[in-house]
Amino acid sequence: EDQSSSVIQEPPIKAKKARKKELSKAEKKLANKESALEQADEEEEQKLFQNKAKQKKGASHTITKSVVNSDTSTTVKQEKKKKVADETVNKRTVFVGNLPVNCTVQTLKSLFKEYGQIKSIRFRSLVPAEDTLSKKLAAIKHKVHPNAKFINAYVVFKEECDAIKALNENGTEIASGFHIRVDIASKASSHDNKRSVFLGNLSYDISDDAVREHFSICGGVVAVRIVRDRRTGLGKGFGYVLFENMDGVHLALKLNDSVLMGRKIRVKRCGEKWKAPQKSPDQSRAPKNRVDTTFKNKRRSNDSFVGEKAIPLKKSTKPKRLKTVPGNKAGKNK
Repeated sequence: EDQSSSVIQEPPIKAKKARKKELSKAEKKLANKESALEQADEEEEQKLFQNKAKQKKGASHTITKSVVNSDTSTTVKQEKKKKVADETVNKRTVFVGNLPVNCTVQTLKSLFKEYGQIKSIRFRSLVPAEDTLSKKLAAIKHKVHPNAKFINAYVVFKEECDAIKALNENGTEIASGFHIRVDIASKASSHDNKRSVFLGNLSYDISDDAVREHFSICGGVVAVRIVRDRRTGLGKGFGYVLFENMDGVHLALKLNDSVLMGRKIRVKRCGEKWKAPQKSPDQSRAPKNRVDTTFKNKRRSNDSFVGEKAIPLKKSTKPKRLKTVPGNKAGKNK
């Protein structure tokens, strides 16, 4: 019985050992799988960390770009607002040219107050009597250069329609010999090239009224503009005349080379380039006699240069004279 029991009990012990061996292999597989999973998890965590770092960098770049773009956009918006504001102000502003030096704010207010409410008046093109004075101080203290005769002004109205109405004062004589020029200060000026004429070779101290009188024969003159230096107030030698009709332009072109204040002025259409008078082909070519003389001079200069070289002298073509021998010597030789 003991032997049988021992024999019977042995096989289950061997099965247990086999199961233990089988479990160890499964555990190894599980351990391998767990280690692989852990490695995969670590790699995923590293990738996530790297992605987060990239996202943070991208977010920082986007923030900086957005800040820069916001700054630029704000500056651009501010510039646009300024431009719009300037354009709206210019549409309500009237330029008044060819005013006398002694003109005051009250005289301009009395002239333009009937067209609407005036917000401000400022004078320009003032030439101070001293270099140390600014234009504002010169205007306030009325210390203007004695040679300065003309000033300009800007009149700002409250509404745009009032500024348009004020254009009716264009060409009015505000003082003796001073016909003012009134125009909107915006870029869309009333200047028309088809009805205008360019003037050149003008005197530097010429006045607008002198030009107006000179071209009044051609027709109604709407405006005269002489380009002047801002510092000195003197003219730069050219200007423009605007007529009521195109007929005035055709008549004004006939005044080309006419004398105005001791100068022959040039009159051209606006937009045409001035061409210097070309010499005639007869004048440009040298006369034949001059060509011949120059050619002869060149030949002489070459001959003289050749003569300086070591060249043997030419034999004279003249016949040699026979030597006269005295009679005594001739007898002795015999």
